[in-house]
Amino acid sequence: MRKARTPKLKRVTEFPPGWDEQRVQQLLAHYENQSEDEAVAEDEAAFEHEGTSMVEVPTRLLPAVRELLAKAH
Repeated sequence: MRKARTPKLKRVTEFPPGWDEQRVQQLLAHYENQSEDEAVAEDEAAFEHEGTSMVEVPTRLLPAVRELLAKAH
């Protein structure tokens, strides 16, 4: 009995402008090697960064918020 052939799928990855496979791998390595204390410190620093705001949004509204932000840029 012959085994059915499974077609091989070609992996196609599209990156945002300015990003490539190397940059993604560097980012993954950064977070995978980060200690819990370093991660907490990074999160806390994000809330103190001038010129940005953190907003809590209910998950169910997130798609609409993303759409509005995309239209604004």
